[in-house]
Amino acid sequence: MDDNELIKLAQKGDASAFEQLVNRHYVTMFKMAFKWCGNQNDAEDITQDACIKLARGLDSFKGDCAFTSWLYRLTINAGKDWYKKQNRHTQKADPDPEALDNVSTNAKSDSKLYAKQVLAAVQDLPDGEKEALLLVMSEGLSHKEAAKALGVKESTISWRIHEARKKLNAQFEKEQKYG
Repeated sequence: MDDNELIKLAQKGDASAFEQLVNRHYVTMFKMAFKWCGNQNDAEDITQDACIKLARGLDSFKGDCAFTSWLYRLTINAGKDWYKKQNRHTQKADPDPEALDNVSTNAKSDSKLYAKQVLAAVQDLPDGEKEALLLVMSEGLSHKEAAKALGVKESTISWRIHEARKKLNAQFEKEQKYG
């Protein structure tokens, strides 16, 4: 069965269809949570909360965007809610090097090191910029798809990515100059 069939069945209360849907998309949700927060343990908790939100909110999925785009937004919101609930929203998440290795297992060691540095730098970005950058650069969504997932205008996504790139470039230039 494809996602649309599973979604329709799950929306009608079919627990087996919901379970299949969760099993099919759990890794996607975990990867987004991990990229968003940079910590494997937190990402696991966020993903569990996202699954609960999925169970409660699946009826609100109307199919006007890709299901994965809708899941990205749900997962990001679960992360924000989880950090607020844990009183961790003021703490900076330190990326877990071992977990990052697991996310990018096929990369060469230099590429892994660079990926770790980039993910660590992304954690310092404001939420809007971080979310736009992750959805477009990491998940491969178009600016239009990311805008729909985040509930903003496409031009806002473009601006956020531009600002994020400026900040990341400035940070890496500074590190190369002084590092």
